[in-house]
Amino acid sequence: MKLFLFVLAAVVTVALPVSARAQDRDVRFAITNVGDTTVTFQAGKMTWVVRSPRAIVVDPRRRDALVAQLKVLSVAANGEATALVTAQAGRITTDHIVIGTEPRTRWYKNPLMWMGTAFGLVVGFSLGKI
Repeated sequence: MKLFLFVLAAVVTVALPVSARAQDRDVRFAITNVGDTTVTFQAGKMTWVVRSPRAIVVDPRRRDALVAQLKVLSVAANGEATALVTAQAGRITTDHIVIGTEPRTRWYKNPLMWMGTAFGLVVGFSLGKI
């Protein structure tokens, strides 16, 4: 019986997905200028686009068909991001949209986690003194 439960737990652990598709944080940006090998778009205060693992260009009129893949090089002080085209399946125009995936924050960088830890320690020590 213990072997069966162990095997069942192992199968369930391996079969579960790492993250659901609904948890992806994809953000759309409008393209402002298209060069030979570069694309500029308005990123605003979202400087994380430089750290984004992927950025793609899609055509919203063709149900988000893939047009190109990008590597974001920099974000200027005015919020304009410059990206290098790394792969291209069609001609990029200003009618297309850039989609960037916001990287996940690490668990140890979450301030709510540290506030919960501090609260738990205070409650634990205060209950331990009773």
